[in-house]
Amino acid sequence: MRSIRPHPPFDPELAAVLAAVHEVNPPTITPDGIAHLRTITNEYGVLARDALVDVAVEDHVVPGPTGAPDVVVTVLRAEESGRAEPRAGLLHIHGGGMVAGHRMVGLDWALEWMGAVPMVVASVEYRLAPEHPHPAPVEDCYAAFTWLADHADELGIDPGRIVVEGGSAGGGLAAGLSLMARDRGVPPPAAQMLICPMLDDRARTPSSTELDGEGLWDRTSNATGWSALLGPAAGGPDVPSYAAPARADSLAGLPPAYVDAASVETFRDEAVEYATRLWHAGGQAELHVWPGGFHGFDSVAPTAVLSRDARAARVNWIRRTIGRQA
Repeated sequence: MRSIRPHPPFDPELAAVLAAVHEVNPPTITPDGIAHLRTITNEYGVLARDALVDVAVEDHVVPGPTGAPDVVVTVLRAEESGRAEPRAGLLHIHGGGMVAGHRMVGLDWALEWMGAVPMVVASVEYRLAPEHPHPAPVEDCYAAFTWLADHADELGIDPGRIVVEGGSAGGGLAAGLSLMARDRGVPPPAAQMLICPMLDDRARTPSSTELDGEGLWDRTSNATGWSALLGPAAGGPDVPSYAAPARADSLAGLPPAYVDAASVETFRDEAVEYATRLWHAGGQAELHVWPGGFHGFDSVAPTAVLSRDARAARVNWIRRTIGRQA
Protein backbone atom coordinates (compact mmCIF):
# COMPACT_ATOMS: atom_id res chain seq x y z
CA MET A 1 0.00 0.00 0.00
CA ARG A 2 1.23 3.46 -0.84
CA SER A 3 2.33 5.80 1.92
CA ILE A 4 -0.05 8.64 2.71
CA ARG A 5 2.70 10.64 4.35
CA PRO A 6 2.59 14.24 3.08
CA HIS A 7 5.46 15.65 1.09
CA PRO A 8 6.10 18.92 -0.75
CA PRO A 9 4.46 19.26 -4.16
CA PHE A 10 6.42 18.68 -7.34
CA ASP A 11 7.29 21.70 -9.44
CA PRO A 12 4.60 21.76 -12.20
CA GLU A 13 7.13 21.93 -15.03
CA LEU A 14 9.05 19.00 -13.60
CA ALA A 15 5.92 16.98 -12.78
CA ALA A 16 5.06 16.85 -16.48
CA VAL A 17 8.54 15.54 -17.29
CA LEU A 18 8.37 13.02 -14.46
CA ALA A 19 5.16 11.52 -15.84
CA ALA A 20 6.91 10.87 -19.15
CA VAL A 21 9.96 9.42 -17.41
CA HIS A 22 7.83 6.90 -15.53
CA GLU A 23 6.81 5.35 -18.84
CA VAL A 24 10.33 3.94 -19.25
CA ASN A 25 11.89 4.26 -15.78
CA PRO A 26 9.64 3.26 -12.88
CA PRO A 27 10.03 5.06 -9.56
CA THR A 28 10.40 1.78 -7.70
CA ILE A 29 13.42 -0.46 -8.27
CA THR A 30 13.35 -3.90 -6.69
CA PRO A 31 16.23 -6.38 -6.91
CA ASP A 32 14.77 -7.97 -10.03
CA GLY A 33 14.66 -4.52 -11.66
CA ILE A 34 18.40 -3.85 -11.41
CA ALA A 35 19.06 -5.27 -14.88
CA HIS A 36 16.50 -2.90 -16.40
CA LEU A 37 18.01 0.07 -14.57
CA ARG A 38 21.43 -0.87 -15.94
CA THR A 39 20.04 -1.00 -19.47
CA ILE A 40 18.66 2.53 -19.11
CA THR A 41 21.91 3.95 -17.71
CA ASN A 42 23.96 2.18 -20.39
CA GLU A 43 21.93 3.89 -23.11
CA TYR A 44 22.38 7.25 -21.40
CA GLY A 45 26.13 6.68 -21.26
CA VAL A 46 26.36 6.26 -25.02
CA LEU A 47 24.67 9.62 -25.49
CA ALA A 48 27.02 11.25 -22.99
CA ARG A 49 30.10 10.03 -24.87
CA ASP A 50 28.70 11.31 -28.17
CA ALA A 51 28.31 14.75 -26.58
CA LEU A 52 32.04 15.14 -26.02
CA VAL A 53 33.01 17.84 -28.53
CA ASP A 54 36.45 19.50 -28.58
CA VAL A 55 37.43 17.39 -25.61
CA ALA A 56 40.31 14.91 -25.63
CA VAL A 57 39.31 11.58 -24.08
CA GLU A 58 41.92 9.19 -22.68
CA ASP A 59 41.28 5.91 -20.88
CA HIS A 60 43.79 4.89 -18.22
CA VAL A 61 44.07 1.57 -16.40
CA VAL A 62 45.24 2.37 -12.89
CA PRO A 63 46.17 0.15 -9.94
CA GLY A 64 43.13 -0.98 -8.01
CA PRO A 65 42.83 -1.61 -4.29
CA THR A 66 45.18 -4.19 -2.81
CA GLY A 67 44.25 -7.63 -4.10
CA ALA A 68 41.54 -6.26 -6.41
CA PRO A 69 41.38 -5.69 -10.18
CA ASP A 70 42.74 -2.56 -11.79
CA VAL A 71 40.41 0.41 -12.25
CA VAL A 72 39.61 2.19 -15.50
CA VAL A 73 39.63 5.99 -15.35
CA THR A 74 38.60 8.19 -18.27
CA VAL A 75 40.35 11.56 -18.37
CA LEU A 76 38.78 14.52 -20.18
CA ARG A 77 40.72 17.60 -21.23
CA ALA A 78 39.83 20.50 -23.47
CA GLU A 79 41.77 20.30 -26.70
CA GLU A 80 43.96 23.36 -26.29
CA SER A 81 47.54 24.01 -27.27
CA GLY A 82 50.22 26.04 -25.57
CA ARG A 83 48.59 26.01 -22.12
CA ALA A 84 51.41 25.76 -19.57
CA GLU A 85 49.83 26.55 -16.21
CA PRO A 86 48.27 23.69 -14.21
CA ARG A 87 44.52 23.34 -14.26
CA ALA A 88 42.09 22.37 -11.56
CA GLY A 89 41.23 18.69 -11.29
CA LEU A 90 37.94 16.93 -10.65
CA LEU A 91 37.23 13.28 -9.92
CA HIS A 92 33.72 12.44 -11.13
CA ILE A 93 31.90 9.51 -9.51
CA HIS A 94 28.73 8.47 -11.32
CA GLY A 95 25.37 7.73 -9.75
CA GLY A 96 23.13 4.70 -10.09
CA GLY A 97 22.07 3.66 -6.61
CA MET A 98 25.28 1.63 -6.09
CA VAL A 99 23.90 -0.94 -8.57
CA ALA A 100 23.99 0.70 -12.00
CA GLY A 101 25.78 3.27 -14.14
CA HIS A 102 29.29 3.64 -15.49
CA ARG A 103 31.93 6.31 -15.87
CA MET A 104 30.30 8.09 -18.83
CA VAL A 105 27.12 8.79 -16.87
CA GLY A 106 26.83 12.35 -15.55
CA LEU A 107 29.53 13.85 -17.73
CA ASP A 108 27.10 16.49 -18.98
CA TRP A 109 27.69 18.17 -15.61
CA ALA A 110 31.45 17.94 -16.03
CA LEU A 111 31.36 19.44 -19.52
CA GLU A 112 29.54 22.50 -18.17
CA TRP A 113 32.15 22.92 -15.45
CA MET A 114 35.02 22.52 -17.91
CA GLY A 115 33.52 25.39 -19.87
CA ALA A 116 33.49 27.59 -16.78
CA VAL A 117 36.85 26.73 -15.22
CA PRO A 118 39.88 25.23 -16.97
CA MET A 119 40.06 21.75 -15.49
CA VAL A 120 40.95 18.14 -16.09
CA VAL A 121 38.13 15.71 -15.31
CA ALA A 122 38.70 12.07 -14.42
CA SER A 123 35.75 9.68 -14.22
CA VAL A 124 36.13 6.36 -12.44
CA GLU A 125 34.64 2.97 -13.39
CA TYR A 126 33.99 1.53 -9.95
CA ARG A 127 32.63 -1.94 -9.33
CA LEU A 128 28.89 -2.26 -8.74
CA ALA A 129 26.82 -4.05 -6.13
CA PRO A 130 25.44 -6.63 -5.56
CA GLU A 131 28.19 -8.45 -7.46
CA HIS A 132 30.77 -6.29 -5.68
CA PRO A 133 29.48 -5.15 -2.28
CA HIS A 134 31.17 -2.72 0.11
CA PRO A 135 34.04 -1.91 0.28
CA ALA A 136 34.65 -2.48 -3.45
CA PRO A 137 32.95 0.66 -4.83
CA VAL A 138 34.48 3.19 -2.43
CA GLU A 139 37.91 1.53 -2.50
CA ASP A 140 37.91 1.76 -6.31
CA CYS A 141 37.06 5.47 -6.06
CA TYR A 142 39.80 6.00 -3.49
CA ALA A 143 42.30 4.26 -5.78
CA ALA A 144 41.29 6.57 -8.63
CA PHE A 145 41.67 9.63 -6.40
CA THR A 146 45.13 8.69 -5.17
CA TRP A 147 46.21 7.93 -8.76
CA LEU A 148 44.92 11.31 -9.90
CA ALA A 149 46.77 13.11 -7.10
CA ASP A 150 49.97 11.13 -7.65
CA HIS A 151 49.94 11.87 -11.40
CA ALA A 152 48.84 15.49 -11.16
CA ASP A 153 52.00 16.85 -12.74
CA GLU A 154 51.86 14.71 -15.85
CA LEU A 155 48.14 15.35 -16.24
CA GLY A 156 48.64 19.11 -15.94
CA ILE A 157 46.69 19.38 -12.68
CA ASP A 158 47.32 21.63 -9.71
CA PRO A 159 47.34 19.06 -6.85
CA GLY A 160 45.99 21.67 -4.45
CA ARG A 161 42.81 22.13 -6.52
CA ILE A 162 41.35 18.64 -6.90
CA VAL A 163 37.65 18.26 -6.15
CA VAL A 164 35.86 14.94 -5.64
CA GLU A 165 32.31 15.04 -6.98
CA GLY A 166 29.40 12.71 -7.43
CA GLY A 167 25.65 12.56 -7.70
CA SER A 168 23.34 10.20 -5.84
CA ALA A 169 25.40 7.06 -5.09
CA GLY A 170 28.38 8.96 -6.48
CA GLY A 171 27.79 11.69 -3.90
CA GLY A 172 27.84 9.12 -1.12
CA LEU A 173 31.04 7.62 -2.51
CA ALA A 174 32.64 11.07 -2.76
CA ALA A 175 31.80 11.67 0.90
CA GLY A 176 33.12 8.24 1.87
CA LEU A 177 36.32 8.87 -0.10
CA SER A 178 36.80 12.18 1.73
CA LEU A 179 36.44 10.40 5.09
CA MET A 180 38.98 7.79 3.94
CA ALA A 181 41.50 10.42 2.89
CA ARG A 182 41.15 12.15 6.27
CA ASP A 183 41.53 8.94 8.25
CA ARG A 184 44.36 7.49 6.17
CA GLY A 185 46.38 10.68 6.35
CA VAL A 186 46.76 11.35 2.61
CA PRO A 187 46.51 14.87 1.20
CA PRO A 188 42.75 15.48 1.09
CA PRO A 189 40.66 16.77 -1.79
CA ALA A 190 40.43 20.54 -1.96
CA ALA A 191 36.65 20.21 -1.75
CA GLN A 192 33.82 17.71 -2.07
CA MET A 193 30.77 18.21 -4.25
CA LEU A 194 27.85 16.08 -3.06
CA ILE A 195 24.90 16.28 -5.45
CA CYS A 196 21.72 14.67 -4.05
CA PRO A 197 24.00 12.29 -2.12
CA MET A 198 23.12 8.79 -0.91
CA LEU A 199 24.50 8.92 2.62
CA ASP A 200 22.43 6.89 5.09
CA ASP A 201 21.24 3.28 4.94
CA ARG A 202 19.03 3.52 8.03
CA ALA A 203 15.86 5.04 6.49
CA ARG A 204 15.37 7.09 9.66
CA THR A 205 14.36 10.48 8.26
CA PRO A 206 10.93 11.58 7.04
CA SER A 207 12.11 12.05 3.46
CA SER A 208 13.62 8.55 3.35
CA THR A 209 10.17 6.98 3.72
CA GLU A 210 7.67 9.53 2.38
CA LEU A 211 7.96 8.60 -1.30
CA ASP A 212 6.31 5.31 -2.27
CA GLY A 213 5.78 4.80 -5.99
CA GLU A 214 6.57 8.46 -6.64
CA GLY A 215 9.53 10.53 -7.76
CA LEU A 216 12.58 8.89 -9.32
CA TRP A 217 14.06 6.88 -6.41
CA ASP A 218 11.54 5.95 -3.75
CA ARG A 219 11.96 4.20 -0.40
CA THR A 220 11.85 0.71 -1.92
CA SER A 221 14.50 1.64 -4.48
CA ASN A 222 16.65 2.98 -1.68
CA ALA A 223 16.31 -0.25 0.28
CA THR A 224 17.26 -2.16 -2.88
CA GLY A 225 20.43 -0.13 -3.36
CA TRP A 226 21.58 -0.32 0.24
CA SER A 227 20.81 -4.04 0.54
CA ALA A 228 22.81 -4.70 -2.62
CA LEU A 229 25.78 -2.79 -1.21
CA LEU A 230 25.63 -4.03 2.40
CA GLY A 231 23.68 -7.28 2.34
CA PRO A 232 21.98 -8.21 5.62
CA ALA A 233 24.03 -5.59 7.48
CA ALA A 234 21.98 -2.77 5.90
CA GLY A 235 20.19 -0.74 8.54
CA GLY A 236 21.93 -2.59 11.38
CA PRO A 237 24.49 -1.41 13.93
CA ASP A 238 27.69 -2.47 12.16
CA VAL A 239 27.73 -0.48 8.92
CA PRO A 240 31.00 1.45 8.43
CA SER A 241 30.97 5.16 7.70
CA TYR A 242 32.94 4.71 4.47
CA ALA A 243 29.87 2.89 3.14
CA ALA A 244 27.27 5.20 4.70
CA PRO A 245 28.97 8.52 5.54
CA ALA A 246 26.04 9.73 7.68
CA ARG A 247 27.20 7.17 10.24
CA ALA A 248 30.57 8.89 10.79
CA ASP A 249 31.12 9.77 14.44
CA SER A 250 32.78 13.04 13.48
CA LEU A 251 32.80 15.18 10.35
CA ALA A 252 35.66 17.33 11.63
CA GLY A 253 38.64 17.88 9.39
CA LEU A 254 36.83 17.32 6.11
CA PRO A 255 37.15 19.45 2.96
CA PRO A 256 34.65 22.23 2.23
CA ALA A 257 31.49 20.81 0.71
CA TYR A 258 28.79 21.71 -1.75
CA VAL A 259 25.65 19.77 -0.82
CA ASP A 260 22.36 19.88 -2.63
CA ALA A 261 19.11 17.93 -2.86
CA ALA A 262 15.58 18.34 -4.13
CA SER A 263 12.72 19.00 -1.76
CA VAL A 264 10.75 15.97 -3.02
CA GLU A 265 13.35 13.24 -2.86
CA THR A 266 14.41 10.43 -0.59
CA PHE A 267 17.82 11.94 0.18
CA ARG A 268 16.62 15.43 1.16
CA ASP A 269 16.83 15.15 4.93
CA GLU A 270 20.11 13.25 5.09
CA ALA A 271 21.74 15.82 2.81
CA VAL A 272 20.54 18.67 5.03
CA GLU A 273 21.70 16.84 8.14
CA TYR A 274 25.12 16.14 6.65
CA ALA A 275 25.69 19.79 5.78
CA THR A 276 24.52 20.79 9.25
CA ARG A 277 26.92 18.35 10.90
CA LEU A 278 29.78 19.74 8.79
CA TRP A 279 28.99 23.21 10.16
CA HIS A 280 28.74 21.90 13.72
CA ALA A 281 32.17 20.27 13.30
CA GLY A 282 33.71 23.59 12.29
CA GLY A 283 33.70 22.85 8.57
CA GLN A 284 32.29 24.73 5.61
CA ALA A 285 29.32 23.69 3.49
CA GLU A 286 27.11 25.36 0.94
CA LEU A 287 23.63 23.81 1.04
CA HIS A 288 20.82 24.05 -1.52
CA VAL A 289 17.41 22.38 -1.39
CA TRP A 290 15.61 22.86 -4.71
CA PRO A 291 11.86 23.39 -4.18
CA GLY A 292 9.65 20.98 -6.09
CA GLY A 293 12.49 19.01 -7.58
CA PHE A 294 12.68 15.23 -7.69
CA HIS A 295 15.82 13.10 -7.48
CA GLY A 296 18.05 13.83 -10.47
CA PHE A 297 15.66 16.43 -11.86
CA ASP A 298 18.34 18.56 -13.48
CA SER A 299 19.72 15.62 -15.47
CA VAL A 300 16.28 14.44 -16.59
CA ALA A 301 15.00 17.93 -17.43
CA PRO A 302 18.10 20.11 -17.94
CA THR A 303 16.23 22.98 -19.60
CA ALA A 304 13.61 23.39 -16.85
CA VAL A 305 13.81 26.67 -14.93
CA LEU A 306 14.67 24.96 -11.64
CA SER A 307 17.29 22.80 -13.36
CA ARG A 308 19.01 25.84 -14.84
CA ASP A 309 19.11 27.45 -11.40
CA ALA A 310 20.61 24.33 -9.82
CA ARG A 311 23.25 23.97 -12.51
CA ALA A 312 24.17 27.65 -12.29
CA ALA A 313 24.64 27.40 -8.52
CA ARG A 314 27.09 24.52 -8.98
CA VAL A 315 29.05 26.40 -11.62
CA ASN A 316 29.28 29.41 -9.34
CA TRP A 317 30.53 27.27 -6.45
CA ILE A 318 33.17 25.67 -8.66
CA ARG A 319 34.35 29.08 -9.83
CA ARG A 320 34.72 30.27 -6.25
CA THR A 321 36.32 27.05 -5.03
CA ILE A 322 38.86 26.09 -7.69
CA GLY A 323 38.57 28.79 -10.33
CA ARG A 324 41.55 30.80 -9.14
CA GLN A 325 44.87 30.46 -10.86
CA ALA A 326 47.57 28.51 -9.07
